[in-house]
Amino acid sequence: MNQKAADLPTAAPPTAGIRANETIVPMLPCVSSEETTAFYQALGFEIAYEMHKPYLYLQFAMSGFRLDYGKTPQGIDPADEDAGGCLVMVDDVASYHAAFTAAMRESYGKVLAKGRPRITRYRPGATRFTLVDPTGNSIVFIQRDEPKGLEYGGDKSLPPLRRALDNARIYREFKNDDKAAFRVVTSALRRHGGDATAVDRAIAYATLIELATALDERERIPGLTVDLEAVVAQLDDDERRLVADELQLADDLETWISESR
Repeated sequence: MNQKAADLPTAAPPTAGIRANETIVPMLPCVSSEETTAFYQALGFEIAYEMHKPYLYLQFAMSGFRLDYGKTPQGIDPADEDAGGCLVMVDDVASYHAAFTAAMRESYGKVLAKGRPRITRYRPGATRFTLVDPTGNSIVFIQRDEPKGLEYGGDKSLPPLRRALDNARIYREFKNDDKAAFRVVTSALRRHGGDATAVDRAIAYATLIELATALDERERIPGLTVDLEAVVAQLDDDERRLVADELQLADDLETWISESR
């Protein structure tokens, strides 16, 4: 005789007995223990644990977090920069970028802005940057209160040129793709520049100057500067200050890059 469902014993939920206090520790691949150790020590990390036999296991600690490394699987090429990675959520991302930049200057005599290992650039107000280690892992430092929603293609509530500038921000800061950011703004200026306000056009040209600096395509800058100056002549004092602030970011980036040579 079949029992009614109501008479059957109730199974314990699958999470019974589990306490919500887990800690997740990503295991990153490591091609060269010597290069990886040297890199993190140069940044101010301490070696929390080190073992080379019977297998490789490294821990690097800083502040309240650590990075763990193990053996690299076959087939990983550090040049591809897709070995692995992890996210580090912090309260003040700018302070970490400043600390790592200063440590690089102290240890290497320059900022590691190109090649591998390296640190990506940081613009005031950005919510993340990336460390790329010798194996090609990406350690992404993210502002804890970073907005959750991203509109790839740019904020749809904005006029076309400003929407393109917002989309370029996403490419620049979330995808580390300055080339795509440059293409997006260039295309938007060509298609929508005639309908945009003078100040939006000026900010777009200033943005392209900053991106050309990041891309080391300085041959583009004189022509962009001529275009910018023609638009700036139409602006009032407050608008010119907005453009000057954007151009200052290009100057700051040039200084930062020069420290990597």
